[in-house]
Amino acid sequence: MSSEPSSSTSSSPALIVLAGATGALGLLIAHQLRRRGATVRALVRPASISNAEAESLRLQGVEIHAVDFGDASALATACTGATCVVSALSGLGPTIVEAQTQLLEAALAAGVPRFIPSDFSADFTRLPEGSNRNFDLRRAFQRRLDAAPIKATSILNGMFMDLLTGQAPLVQPGIHRIVYWGNADQPLDFTTMVDTASFTAAAALDASTPRYLRIAGQVASIRELRAIASQALGHEFRLLRVGSLPFLATLTRLTRALLPAPDDVFPPWQGMQYLHNMLSGQAKLPEPLDNARYPDIRWTPIREVLAGS
Repeated sequence: MSSEPSSSTSSSPALIVLAGATGALGLLIAHQLRRRGATVRALVRPASISNAEAESLRLQGVEIHAVDFGDASALATACTGATCVVSALSGLGPTIVEAQTQLLEAALAAGVPRFIPSDFSADFTRLPEGSNRNFDLRRAFQRRLDAAPIKATSILNGMFMDLLTGQAPLVQPGIHRIVYWGNADQPLDFTTMVDTASFTAAAALDASTPRYLRIAGQVASIRELRAIASQALGHEFRLLRVGSLPFLATLTRLTRALLPAPDDVFPPWQGMQYLHNMLSGQAKLPEPLDNARYPDIRWTPIREVLAGS
């Protein structure tokens, strides 16, 4: 279990620099940081300075700082005075590896003591290279981050629970089925985006965080998910096993060959890779989880998410 969190002795609010603040997760992190009394400086690209998301941040009291990530001096200036830089950037190699490296170098130049990268996923540290394109990108940045003289903390949260109401194909209300591959009793980790953002905000303000923090709003197997869905949605769900995990792996390779979509962050085959990682147990978050680190956080159960869909 990780060490207990420590609180700042400074009388002035901590300054947190947040990159990717206009994305879905970034907006939530900014809101949760403000709720906890932090001063938030959101780094946005010049093209996004006047969009609706930036205006929403302004209304919450967030400082908006337009900056070109290619301008090392300006980026370092934007990070000056921060106690932690939090990245909620989303994308492929140019963003997850290169832009985050520019952000890391700016944090180092500005003397920022802590950095939270945009990992927010299942436990990619346990996966073999090549099993997930997006996780490989996180691993590539991880190597750069671990070589840097800065205290880093990655937050791993399993699958975003919100995806169960749409993008993730596991719960199929139309046919009253829970669709899966492999073993119906494999435990799976789920956390809502709001809970992930709340925990990230608390971690950003906690100087004693370890290298990794692992959280799950609820751990449930496919079989348990069937019971939860039946209760939440008011009709009986049944299990539908589509095939084995080797079959899913083959289907993923075929889909990637036929529909490569190399510039898409989440093409269909990417989601299939993620499902394989989870259903195989390879990306399962190890116990004990760090859910109790910040006792004020109430963890949202799957039942509530499905019932509200």
